[in-house]
Amino acid sequence: MPDVSVVVPTRDRRRFLRLALFSVLRQRGVDIEIIVVDDASTDDSAAMVTGFDDQRVRFFRHDTPRGVSITRNRGIAEATGDWIAFLDDDDVWAPEKLARQLEVVTRSGRTWVYAGDVNIDDELTVLSAFRPPTPEQVMEGLPRYNPISSGASNVVARADALADAGLFDPGLRRIQDWDMWIRLARTGPPACVSRPLVGYRFHASNAVVDTRAIVEEPDLLAARYGIPVDRAAMHRQAAWAFLRAGDRGGAIRHYARAVSLGDLKSVARAAVALLHPAAGSNRVFGLLRGSLADERWRADAQAWLDELSRLQSTFGGLPPS
Repeated sequence: MPDVSVVVPTRDRRRFLRLALFSVLRQRGVDIEIIVVDDASTDDSAAMVTGFDDQRVRFFRHDTPRGVSITRNRGIAEATGDWIAFLDDDDVWAPEKLARQLEVVTRSGRTWVYAGDVNIDDELTVLSAFRPPTPEQVMEGLPRYNPISSGASNVVARADALADAGLFDPGLRRIQDWDMWIRLARTGPPACVSRPLVGYRFHASNAVVDTRAIVEEPDLLAARYGIPVDRAAMHRQAAWAFLRAGDRGGAIRHYARAVSLGDLKSVARAAVALLHPAAGSNRVFGLLRGSLADERWRADAQAWLDELSRLQSTFGGLPPS
């Protein structure tokens, strides 16, 4: 039985998926299985995955698209490990990610764990880097917003705790992860590895076009759990999505809505959205407060990302045998 089952949902992202799987197969000091669930891809993802000559990789496929939550849930159902981790098909991990997380969470006696991360581009270059919140800050923030960055690619949970928490909600499109962390938090606070171990990739195909779910879906969680969702924060997230896409008007509208909800700092953010030339390019990440402020944190992440990039070039995205 493996220590960790890694669930990787995918759909039509072969060029990203190969490197994501490579980063999992390179995990050191931990026994793993990789459960790839293909949500009816129309590219040759299936042939690529089944071409991995590694018994740790298991492949399942949906004949028709069912969405990321149901796809993750299928992976959970197939998992045999004591712990379950998730990796989105366009993200990557440092080689010691799982081992460090298991060490910390086992020592703490807790049931779930997250790590630090960096935002990266298609070339695996760090765009922005921030230290993660403490577990206490996560527990304090969860009723208001999702304080764990990099989505599901960050978290490892004990299989029995995940079973008690329930499955990912297929009725949610943008906040499935937040909903799951709220339920996992009922078992107690998470553990944390404060090292940059996750690379969360930003690229054209994961840019948010429809931001309605960002600002509307949190109301479902507010009603479900009786929590005081920070609606101004949701509008800031929507504004950021528009700013990244180069839609200044959309960004300004959402910043104005955040101001109307009492977030006066968004007045300055709206001015930046209106005037700054970075809108619509990766240079927009330089506008984030504290971005790249910790040079050691950024450098640590860039070191393993550069190694991953070199190995991809040398071995074509496959780990050396």
